[in-house]
Amino acid sequence: MQNVRRWLKEARSVAVLTGAGVSAESGVPTFRGAGGLWRQRRAEDLATPAAFARDPKFVWEWYDWRRSVLAEVKPNPGHYALAEIEAQTPNFTLITQNVDGLHELAGSRNVLRLHGSIWALRCLDCQSERMDRRSPLPEIPPRCECGGMLRPGVVWFGEPLPQQIWRDAEAAARAAELFLVVGTSAVVYPAAGLAQIAKSSGARVVEINIAETALSPGIDSFLQGPSGELLPLLVA
Repeated sequence: MQNVRRWLKEARSVAVLTGAGVSAESGVPTFRGAGGLWRQRRAEDLATPAAFARDPKFVWEWYDWRRSVLAEVKPNPGHYALAEIEAQTPNFTLITQNVDGLHELAGSRNVLRLHGSIWALRCLDCQSERMDRRSPLPEIPPRCECGGMLRPGVVWFGEPLPQQIWRDAEAAARAAELFLVVGTSAVVYPAAGLAQIAKSSGARVVEINIAETALSPGIDSFLQGPSGELLPLLVA
């Protein structure tokens, strides 16, 4: 912990990759464990372009339910600690796999959402995107002002990551002097590869997690425990 504190204090460029574990400490169900089965369907069967094309109303009912769950959730001390690190660091980038928006609610500003936002609605016709935190939505499926159907502004299984956001994430990893990996299983690629990019570019890599992952053996420091407890200690 003392070494990581010193590295954090000395670093002028910090990048952070966060995963579901950070939000789980706020009570957000992890994606694959989101209430188990929902109407006897797996989440992986609903979060696909094919499922939406087949039955957009059914998929939207699931997302409206997820939005209602997230609307009651608040950021935890880990989220606020990351916002504090950003405030203290000249060059800071937060790269997240989470779609819940809790980082922004905690005050983080330079956030790259690799998997989009559950609060974003994207039009299938005009391709416009807007944020809408209403829960429940007044209409299922929702419609754009142009009349087109809206879809959730998230990355589904089988879809590529947003190209510009991914390029920015890679650039942040290469530029980082310190790279933190927080609350992620490090098995979802290409996001999991960002730590290797940072390491090969000369960054110190620190993992904060409740258990070791495949990433752990090749990094500079592993801090075991809940991010909501350990991150505040780094900025105390």
